[in-house]
Amino acid sequence: MTAGLGEAAGPGAASPIVSRASSGPLRIGLAVLMGLAIVLSAQRLASEPGGTRLGLSLVLGGLFGFVLQRSRFCFFCLWRDVLDHRDPRGMLGILAALATGLVGYAVVLGAWMPDPSGTRLPPDAHVGPVGPVLALAGLAFGAGMAISGSCISAHLYRLGEGSPTAPFALLGTGLGFALGFATWNPLYLASVSDAPVLWLPRHLGYAGSLAAGLLALTGLAWLAWRLAPAAPAAREVPASPLGAVFVARWPAWLGGLAVGAIATAAYLRVGPLGVTAEIGARTRQAAAQLGLLPARLEGLDTFRGCATAVRDALLTPNGLFVGGLVLAALAAALAADQFRPARPTGAQVLRGLTGGVLLGWGAMTGLGCSVGTLLSGIMAGAVSGWVFGLAMFVGATATLLAGRRLRLLP
Repeated sequence: MTAGLGEAAGPGAASPIVSRASSGPLRIGLAVLMGLAIVLSAQRLASEPGGTRLGLSLVLGGLFGFVLQRSRFCFFCLWRDVLDHRDPRGMLGILAALATGLVGYAVVLGAWMPDPSGTRLPPDAHVGPVGPVLALAGLAFGAGMAISGSCISAHLYRLGEGSPTAPFALLGTGLGFALGFATWNPLYLASVSDAPVLWLPRHLGYAGSLAAGLLALTGLAWLAWRLAPAAPAAREVPASPLGAVFVARWPAWLGGLAVGAIATAAYLRVGPLGVTAEIGARTRQAAAQLGLLPARLEGLDTFRGCATAVRDALLTPNGLFVGGLVLAALAAALAADQFRPARPTGAQVLRGLTGGVLLGWGAMTGLGCSVGTLLSGIMAGAVSGWVFGLAMFVGATATLLAGRRLRLLP
């Protein structure tokens, strides 16, 4: 694995399982077949009664995975670029995604709920309770990112790149969700039940909320540039338009714009972006069957966020979204010759599992992850998204600095 794919390089790094593919046509052929499989499967799903939402979820997941892989859209890696290399471009890409989504959500919500001043919240929007438990969840999620090397959505797209850490991080995420269910009731009764659910359009109107959000993002962009003023390195000019799309890494701002557009389209036609609903739901189902859940999860199903209700259906919108994400990321990695499976080292297994548990606990307790609670929440005007995001970056920074000081993290 190379550092460009987000894995730590150096002594103890994983050794490749296979050498780089020598046949470009074979790689490209496989990538094309995977893309066709997504499209044809979506058409088949959409042709079934009630299957339109499932088909759209698969396509949107594929688009999301392709964009994540092409633009290296990983919250932790882009933040680490600021800390290690004084390079703000990745964080500006995240801010571009939020700004695009803020505008898109404002248009959609304004059409659905012309008057936001009442007691209702927008349908399915990730607007959650704001309190100390949410901050704690964000801190834990950030720590999990620093330890495992990525957020959950990045582990999913890196699964398609052959990351040796991602499978263990995702396994740990499931275990973290189970731990989150076990600790939910005390936290809910102590704090979450009384925490306010703050939706900015209710207090500022859509125009005021949008202006406040864009002003905050502009301030963060200015701050990022001031704190990381290093001149950006020159990018290679692709030899062809196809090379620019399928081989060269996309600039972060382009990936951010695409993520914001996908988030808006997903909310309009399917539901808010999120990658943990299926993980949480299947974990909850398994834990219930094993008798590991409390008899009652107080108030959990009354909150907005990445729903974790037990599901009977084999195919679900979020499950297909995640499946499309991984498959499209694999296709993109093959086309760009960035599929590099490797044998995991013991350190990678340990960091993946440990970080994954923190990711899962934080995502379950915070009612979503960096995509669901942060991205979708902020785009919808939820204060919970801002609180989770701030705590997440604080937790990631503190854990990374402490881990490096103790020589536990690369």
